[in-house]
Amino acid sequence: MGLISADNPWVFISGLLGNISSLVVFLAPLPTFIRVCKKKSTEGFQSIPYVVSLFSAMLWIYYAYVKTGAFLLITINSFGCVIETLYIALYITYAPKEARIFTLRILLMLDFGVFCAILLITHFLAKGSNRVQLLGWISVVFATSVFAAPLSIIRQVICTKSVEFMPFYLSIMLTLSAIMWLLYGIFLKDLYIAIPNVLGFIFGMLQMVLHAVYRKHKTVSEDVKLPEHCVDVTNVSTVTDSDDHRVPETVSSSEPPQVHDHRMIGMTCKSQNYQRDQREKIMDSPNPNPNLLGTCEA
Repeated sequence: MGLISADNPWVFISGLLGNISSLVVFLAPLPTFIRVCKKKSTEGFQSIPYVVSLFSAMLWIYYAYVKTGAFLLITINSFGCVIETLYIALYITYAPKEARIFTLRILLMLDFGVFCAILLITHFLAKGSNRVQLLGWISVVFATSVFAAPLSIIRQVICTKSVEFMPFYLSIMLTLSAIMWLLYGIFLKDLYIAIPNVLGFIFGMLQMVLHAVYRKHKTVSEDVKLPEHCVDVTNVSTVTDSDDHRVPETVSSSEPPQVHDHRMIGMTCKSQNYQRDQREKIMDSPNPNPNLLGTCEA
């Protein structure tokens, strides 16, 4: 199959529209990383979605290469590899030390280790159509995990009752991208391309429904920093530098007023009254002994 199929031009049309819509989706985190560069802080954002997206793009490129005839799948995922690598590099540059180390470990383990293992297994243990099927199902699994990433955003919208962190245009482009790639898979008669995009279409429609429900609610205050992804992964996204967030101690020129316990004051008064009575008894005795007289401090 060439770039444009004479038998079914809809393959090229749907693939081209899928490239355009996916391009917008890939560029969606760009404002976030521009803010990260300006503030020189990741502000609790997580790197795992970008690492997984890079891995998924690498898998689809390999799948399209093995399958042949899916050139438009190679073009958009090649761009995806470049932009996701840029995001990860910026994250590693400005993330705290613990988050940086964690990101490097996941990157080496998943994008290098697991991908190399898949490459070797599919090359030596599977041949012909079996290789395409095995690689296709592996790609479906990881593509599904990428499409499931918006679940954290959906949860955040429901918790805050605000769509401030889920732009409406992005929900539209996500839905449109899923539709185009779903059609591309159908026209190309490729089940492995169509399956994950069904899930992507469902999540896109769900986001649009949430926009209709919460679009009139007040936005969250800018002072409250919310992470881009709410998934809690070993609390790496919440690691902060204690020196930067240390609360300064308040220095006062005068001593703070002393707070007295009324129960202790009452017990002291009773003790003083008892000692006074004992002194009077000793002084009234026929042979008073001065050594028996103690001191009573007020």
